[in-house]
Amino acid sequence: MREQTDILIAGGGVAGLTAAAAFGKAGFRVICVDPSAPVIDGAAEGADLRSTAFLQPARDFLDQAGLWSRLASYATPLQIMRIVDAGGADPIPRVTRDFDASEIGDLPFGWNLPNWLIRREVVARLAELPDVSFLPGTGFKSMLARDERAIVTLSDNTQVAARLVIAADGRDSAVRRAARIGATTIRYGQKAVVFAVTHPVPHGNISTEVHRTGGPFTLVPLPDHEGKPCSAVVWMAPGPEILRLAALDDHAFEAEATTRSAGVSGPLLLATRRQVWPIISQIADRMTAQRVALVAEAAHVLPPIGAQGLNMSLADMDCLFELARARPEALGDAEMLAAFERRRHPEVRLRVAGIDALNRASMAGSPLLCGLRAAGIRALHGATPVRRGLMKLGLGASG
Repeated sequence: MREQTDILIAGGGVAGLTAAAAFGKAGFRVICVDPSAPVIDGAAEGADLRSTAFLQPARDFLDQAGLWSRLASYATPLQIMRIVDAGGADPIPRVTRDFDASEIGDLPFGWNLPNWLIRREVVARLAELPDVSFLPGTGFKSMLARDERAIVTLSDNTQVAARLVIAADGRDSAVRRAARIGATTIRYGQKAVVFAVTHPVPHGNISTEVHRTGGPFTLVPLPDHEGKPCSAVVWMAPGPEILRLAALDDHAFEAEATTRSAGVSGPLLLATRRQVWPIISQIADRMTAQRVALVAEAAHVLPPIGAQGLNMSLADMDCLFELARARPEALGDAEMLAAFERRRHPEVRLRVAGIDALNRASMAGSPLLCGLRAAGIRALHGATPVRRGLMKLGLGASG
């Protein structure tokens, strides 16, 4: 027997679960599948220890989805984005510039939360929505797209007829392959080690990127841990170096992390275990096919710079959501998907290219290139209209 639904979402990560909550709250029938159950305990094996800084537009979308009321009490506001260049002979700050959200509005740039906690709260929200079925342990198997619906076969051989299939199933998306959509991948030879630390210097709601050879070292504020200031860290460097660091004992790793941070927060002490993630850029050749929309990492992957990754994913969702609400009778039709492609793909291409350029600049190792990077930070911050324009662009404004 074939099940019927409005929307089939492949992927139970933060992006897919958030889409399920938004469309379910709006009255669409939603089935969300993922071959793995979400890990919703930060101490459990397999928990995603990364954090996400939700920028203002993403927070607004979470509010529409009925999620922000669940998340707000756990979120740490990000009032200032601080850029530090420590690319000289010694790992000490050479140039420090602050980008303060108060220059462009009354709200902070964003709010930071641990990814495992986001999953926990969104899964709890889905259980409250009568039109949403979340099926962890069941994955996407194959698809046959037709004019009116797509027929999706799941890993348990159940068939689902959906008016729209949303591919939120990651950088190796099975839905993207089934839709015969290619993707271009850039490999940097980098990895990132992610973890949380406590430190003696209060973070003051300041997110700090410390640039030196190999990639940025980013500290993002979290709530206090055991009475001490706490931050999430993403440390990017060439792959072999990250693997070396990940193999160190805790004491040696903490010493190297403190040195690499240029001491901006004082001595760093691990508050969680460490995880290693590969760093790539990737963009799908297009974001739609018949009855299919690609979102999140199925459509684009970015290095973790400027909090763009998941915020771009939620911008995909927001665009798709607004198109669906405007003409619910046309959900998943060619006109709706063409509009989604026009609105999102050029923007995605622009941002992927921009983050690629920033990452390459952050990897600069020669004294000349390091000097140019430091001069660029000074110049961008020193011109007030440019500085404010960059802050608005970082939040997702197109102009």
